[in-house]
Amino acid sequence: MVPAATILIFFLTYPLGLGVWLGLTDAKIGRPGEFIGLENFRSLLNDDVMWLSVFNTLLYTTVACVLKFALGLWLALLLNRNIAFKSAIRAVMLLPFIAPTVLTALVFWWLYDPQFSIISWTLQKMGIIDTYIDFLGNPNAARASLIAANVWRGIPFVAISLLAGLQTIPVTLYEAATLDGATRWQLFRHVTYPLLTPIVAVVMTFSVLFTFTDFQLVYAITRGGPMNATHLMATLSFQRAIAGGQLAEGAAISTMMIPFLVAAILFSFFGLQRRRWQQGGTDQ
Repeated sequence: MVPAATILIFFLTYPLGLGVWLGLTDAKIGRPGEFIGLENFRSLLNDDVMWLSVFNTLLYTTVACVLKFALGLWLALLLNRNIAFKSAIRAVMLLPFIAPTVLTALVFWWLYDPQFSIISWTLQKMGIIDTYIDFLGNPNAARASLIAANVWRGIPFVAISLLAGLQTIPVTLYEAATLDGATRWQLFRHVTYPLLTPIVAVVMTFSVLFTFTDFQLVYAITRGGPMNATHLMATLSFQRAIAGGQLAEGAAISTMMIPFLVAAILFSFFGLQRRRWQQGGTDQ
């Protein structure tokens, strides 16, 4: 047990520790570098692109997670009913989640193409627009386009997870509440939602972590453009560290993501603890 735990801790902590250490040096690709303390972090605090990437990351994570939760919960409630071809619909719904991320990025890159976009073609044929939309050429449109791609890819994970939680709720609770005259909203408010809260906390924690650290989808579609307008902290870290050769600066940006991720985990942990107390349990 001890050797296995030692190896596990080593492989879990070594990459994290090395990343933090690199952020405290002036290392570049091909040069080990020397310890310079918090100089990289102080420099980043005066970097406008860095702050833009923080804004983009928070916006991207917040909007995408809210939409994924709302649409995922709606799909889960729909699939929890007795509808025809329920199993087939569940299988089809998983396709966006199992598709390789790069393949998803290429598909959306083509959908957003300023000359060949089928979205623009359809809107133009319907008479809604006169010229094709440059989805990735405008900063706000590019941010919205990336969020749409992330939501499309992430909904299946949220929906299937919440559906699994819904199926653990005893049917007798709904029957008893219905006999007492509860409406559909009251059934959701006083039966479904309280019993689904622990699942929601876990699912949303993972959703926030996956979205906050998203790299492949954004980098493959926009590479942070136009004019750095869609850089997330993860993509900016990669660009500075690998493409730009500033290994220490890239590591410092990645290190600055840690407090946000820890906060998301603590939010989920204390949310679950609060729910356990409400149910009369203990911390054990």
